[in-house]
Parts: sequence; C-alpha cells; structure tokens
Amino acid sequence: MKKLNNENRIKLQKISTATIATCLYKKGLRNQFIQNVFPLSNQYKSMVGEAFTLRYIPAREDLNSINVFQDPRHPQRVAIETCPEGAVLVIDSRKDARAASAGSILVTRLMKRGAAGIVTDGGFRDSEEIAQLPFSSYHQKPSAPTNLTLHQALDINVPIGCGDVAVFPGDIIVGDKDGVMVIPSEIANDVAIECEQMTLFEDFVLEQVNNGKSIIGLYPPTDEQTLKDFEAWKNNR
Repeated sequence: MKKLNNENRIKLQKISTATIATCLYKKGLRNQFIQNVFPLSNQYKSMVGEAFTLRYIPAREDLNSINVFQDPRHPQRVAIETCPEGAVLVIDSRKDARAASAGSILVTRLMKRGAAGIVTDGGFRDSEEIAQLPFSSYHQKPSAPTNLTLHQALDINVPIGCGDVAVFPGDIIVGDKDGVMVIPSEIANDVAIECEQMTLFEDFVLEQVNNGKSIIGLYPPTDEQTLKDFEAWKNNR
C-alpha cells in the first residue's frame, strides 16, 4: 500500500471534494462519493485520513443482547480503541439509520485518541452533542435507538461498502461541507498534486468570471490565450 505523505495530506486539506471528484472522474473512477452522508458540525475543517473500517451485519436477537457490551472484545468497542491516530473510522451500517451506529461517548473517545474523523452511512445518537465536538463526523440522519437494535458489529479493518462506495482499509478519506470522497490509496499522492493545480486554475477562473469574463474559452481553457493568462497570473502571485 502506498502511503500518503504529509505534504500531500496538507494539500488535500485545502482541496474540495468537488475538485477531487472531477480528478477521479478523469481517471475513470466515477463512484467515489459516499452517498447520503452529511456533516454534523457547522465548523469548517476538512477531514483527511486513512480509512479504518468497521462492518455491521443485521442484528440477530439471540446474539445481540445488551450484555454483549460487557465483552472487552466487542468489535465496536475494539474499533474505537484501535483506530490509528490520524485515521478516519468508516462504518458500514448498510445504509440503515433506523438504529445508531455510535453515540457521543464513543465519538468523543475516538476524538481524544487522535482520529481524524468518523463516517457512517447510518445514523448517530446524541447527534446534537456530537455536532458540538471539534471533530469531523458524517452520518445519514440522527437515530436514537442503540446500534444493537438492528446492527451487529462483526469485522474490523476489512473492505466494506459505505454509502454505495467500496472502501478499502488505507484508502484516503476526504470530507468537507459537500460530503465525503474516497481516494484509492495507490493514487492518493498523485491526486493531491493534480488537484492542487486544478484548484489553482479554478481560483484563476473564478477571479476572471468575477471580473465579467465569459466562461466560453475560459472554462475549460479551449482558448490558447487563457493558458497564457493563467501562467502570467501565477507568476504575479
């Protein structure tokens, strides 16, 4: 697995999920945006980290009593206590938000351990409290019932599906106000570098548009003069 270096990690923190989506589209990857997950917090801070995964299956009543939480080996608890610093815990809740994937105590513990964030295609309980944390959290919608009601935690750090996207351990997860993108780990460094240049060009385009320029020939830059103007703009900066 190719590791994301720190320089490119910082770059991704400044790049929108929209730009990443376009970059991945050009590389033939068209299903990397986790569907129907939304940020809880109004604080703006982009989330970037390696995926550390937890998989739920449908609960079976005889195996999912409240007493299972007394077992220190319970996969949900183990996932919280073993998610690496700087990683994003991604939970496969089968897109079922009728029962919570986790609550404020577990999310707070994850934050205190230094994780970069948490994502589920289900819901969180104590969502108002989670929203107040200085921590990136994404879910489908609030859900009060305990996860045991419908979910049985089974596997840690295995390939999962989250919001109709395949997530492999170590993939790079990027979240902003629009939602969450999944970047395959093998190309994450290249994506960061390419997206930085794309963002720079988009900044140039937006400035031109604000100055009254037409987007024809500008975006995309089919007019040869556009690229010359862009180079001059970069040099002036």
